[in-house]
Amino acid sequence: MNDKERKPELIFWSIALPGFAQLLNGKYVKGILFIALEFLINVNANFNKVILLSFQGEIKQAIEQANYQWLMFYPCLYMFAMWDGYRDVGGMKTPYSFLPFVFTAYFLTVGVIYSSKLKLFGVLLGPVWLPILFLPLGLGVGFIFSSILINFRKNYV
Repeated sequence: MNDKERKPELIFWSIALPGFAQLLNGKYVKGILFIALEFLINVNANFNKVILLSFQGEIKQAIEQANYQWLMFYPCLYMFAMWDGYRDVGGMKTPYSFLPFVFTAYFLTVGVIYSSKLKLFGVLLGPVWLPILFLPLGLGVGFIFSSILINFRKNYV
């Protein structure tokens, strides 16, 4: 399988668990480090319980269970591990192609920050669903900024 065919595979494995793409790329130390960090943050943030409660519609309980001091680290680790796996397989050939990953990490973190208070259409979405809704915004802003910078670079540099 060539690198182009492996890109989606690695992204999907990174979605499953940060560090899996690195293991598939033969970067064992980095992969184990990402998995260990994911486990550390997940356990300290009580994230699995938060996910379970969120899927059951128990948003207030999910908010109470979340340790936001730890949970705020999760989006950056998650997106960085995804970007790293993508980069390792040659996914960074286009300038600024890291920006969608970076902006998604920012927007997910902002979603976590506001998840205990911000209501959309009167509905409190909590620490799982609000950040997920912020994800496409982060991707969109990242792609827009990368396009602007590529065009600027092409026309002015």
